[in-house]
Amino acid sequence: MQANELRERLPELTARRPVCVLGSAVIDVIADAYSLPWRGCDIELQQQSVNIGGCALNIALTLSRLGVEAKNALPVGVGTWASIIRSSLKTQGIHSEIDTDEGDNGWCLALVEPDGERTFMSFRGVEHQWNQAWLDRLELAPGTLLSLSGYQLAGPCAELLVSWLETLEGVTPYIDFGPRIADIPAPLLERIMACKPIISLNRQEAAVVAGWLNVPPQDIQEICSAWLVRFGSPLIVRLDKEGAWFACAEGIELASPFPTEVVDTIGAGDSHAGGTLAGLAAGWRLGDAVCLGNAVASWVVGHRGGDCAPTYAELNEALLLADEHV
Repeated sequence: MQANELRERLPELTARRPVCVLGSAVIDVIADAYSLPWRGCDIELQQQSVNIGGCALNIALTLSRLGVEAKNALPVGVGTWASIIRSSLKTQGIHSEIDTDEGDNGWCLALVEPDGERTFMSFRGVEHQWNQAWLDRLELAPGTLLSLSGYQLAGPCAELLVSWLETLEGVTPYIDFGPRIADIPAPLLERIMACKPIISLNRQEAAVVAGWLNVPPQDIQEICSAWLVRFGSPLIVRLDKEGAWFACAEGIELASPFPTEVVDTIGAGDSHAGGTLAGLAAGWRLGDAVCLGNAVASWVVGHRGGDCAPTYAELNEALLLADEHV
C-alpha cells in the first residue's frame, strides 16, 4: 500500500476490536555517545532528554495519538520515577488499570550512537512485579487484541503471565519478543505459541528464529514459510528501510517502506506495533495494518525520543508529503 492509499484509509481508524496493552512504563534517560563504553573506560555523554518510555507505554501512546482507545495495564508505583510517569500519563490522557504502593518504577539509560543505533541498560521496578490480583482486574472481551512484550514473557513473572494467557478465550495476543527472545525457555515458548499469537520480530530476532527453524538467517521469505509450517501463526519481520515482511494464512508478502532520514531509532519497534495494532483494531487485513506500522515507525525514527509517535493529523500530513515526492 502506497502513501496515498494509506492516507485515504486513515479515516477508517476506528476501533472495531478492543485492544489491551500490558507491560512497562519506565523512565528513559537518553544520551548521545560517540561510541559504546568499553571495560575500564570513562566516556562523556551528552544528555538528550528524560522521557517516559517502556515498550507498552510507547505502544499505548501510539494508539492514543492515532485515536484508537485501549485498555492499558501499565503498573505505576510510588517514588521519584513513578511520580514523573503518573504526571506524564495524565498529561497524555492515558489511564492505567494498575496502581501499586509496593515500590518505584524502573528506569533505563539509552545510549544513542552517531548512526542512530541505541543500546539500553535497564533497572527493574514495579513493572516486573505482576501478580494474580492485577491480572484479575483485566476483563478482556472475546476478540481483544492483547499486546505483550518479551520483557514480561522472559521476566520473573513469565510463568504467571503465560498461565493467565492460556485461560483467555477469543483473545489474540500480539507479541514483540524484542532482544529477550533468546531468553525464553523452549517449553514456555511452546505454550505461548499454542495461543496462536501474532509475532513481530526485527532482523536480529529473525536470525534467532532462523536457528530454531534450521533455515538461512538472510532468507526472510524462507523464515516466514518455515514459521507458518512450524507454528501456523502470523509473523511480521521488520527490516527498517526495506519495509516489513508478513506471513499469514493469506500468504507471504512485503509491506512497502516509507523512506525517512534516521535521527534516532528508540521506540521504532514499539511504534510499529502500535500502528499495526491500530490497523488490526480497525479490522484491516494484516498486510495493510503492517503498512500503517511502517508509516508510524518511519515518523518516529525521524524524530528524537521513543515517545514521539505522530498524531493522526501529523501522520496524515507526512503521508501527503510522501505522496507529493513520489
